[in-house]
Amino acid sequence: MNAREKRGRRAKQESSTGKRVLIVLLVAVLLLGGLGAGVAVLWSSFGSQISKAMGWEKNDYEGSGTGSAVVTIREGEIGSDIAASLAKQGVVKTSEAFYDLLLKQDPAVEFQVGSYQLKKQMSAKAALAALQDPKNQIKLTVTIPEGMAARDALARISKVTGIPQADFDAAVKDPAQYGIPKAAPSIEGFLFPATYTFEPGDTAQTIVKKMVERMGQALREHGVPEADELRVLTLASIVQREAGSNQADFPKIARVFQNRLDQGMKLQSDATVAYGTGNTHTVWTTEAERADASNKYNTYANPGLPIGPIGLPGDVAIEAAMKPAPGKWLYFVPVNLETGETVFSETNEEHEAAVAKLGQWCEAHRAQGGKRCD
Repeated sequence: MNAREKRGRRAKQESSTGKRVLIVLLVAVLLLGGLGAGVAVLWSSFGSQISKAMGWEKNDYEGSGTGSAVVTIREGEIGSDIAASLAKQGVVKTSEAFYDLLLKQDPAVEFQVGSYQLKKQMSAKAALAALQDPKNQIKLTVTIPEGMAARDALARISKVTGIPQADFDAAVKDPAQYGIPKAAPSIEGFLFPATYTFEPGDTAQTIVKKMVERMGQALREHGVPEADELRVLTLASIVQREAGSNQADFPKIARVFQNRLDQGMKLQSDATVAYGTGNTHTVWTTEAERADASNKYNTYANPGLPIGPIGLPGDVAIEAAMKPAPGKWLYFVPVNLETGETVFSETNEEHEAAVAKLGQWCEAHRAQGGKRCD
């Protein structure tokens, strides 16, 4: 028990004693004076307090409670704060019941910051035990994988937290409010993919802010200049979507795209085209889609990088965008979609041979009932 709690105990004891003496004297005076009307008024206003002070009515519930209630313990809160929250949520009958019990604990109880699933109308003893049980702590944990599109990530978070999708749509309507470059067309790319644990008190805006700040941390760790954030994240997001699971290929793929940019070649990334059509779960495109220059993410029909990121890049992709591997490659293509084996080529002839190899793999894969090439 800290000094503040000890002072609270003394003050509470003195206050309780003083109130009881005052109430007893007041009731006695009114009764002896035969002031029936006065007693009635007094009782209607202070009957509950008088009953508790006199011990006629218990200030605590009995048993383990019923129903459901969520109580959040925040950083810096002490016993009296927690007692007040429990009473406000209807978990305990009075804050005094819980706080009195807390002051009797030796050694002093320590609370873990977080949200807890409790019940209503619990005895102070049951509430205290429940708050000490890790099983009652609510874990709103969501894993956002690298490469996932922002809208899909927020939809997943919405499902886990119960926060309406409309709230997230509103929260990301103006990305600039989170310090994102005004040139960025959307929040895409600026939410860091990771495993997050949110609190019931979180809102769509606080969640987005937390994810943007985490991405800001990653950008600083990788030495990305503030003025270059949009470019780096755009390139990193393409690398992330095109590279597959083999992280050793990330710097090489970044080099292919950088070489193409340096030579004025179109990137010709199917992943960017697919994103622009709204297909965030595939990198396969049609000839018509690749010919559509109105798609600002179409790097077949338009030169340079697309207008913004096409997904949420992780650390490996960001590092690759900042430090591409040395090499003269201008092409790459996976030749086995199960193992992720990728062939890097310097000439178009070499690349066409690799593409043919992928075609053979896909033909055999489909014959076995596979759908990786669809």
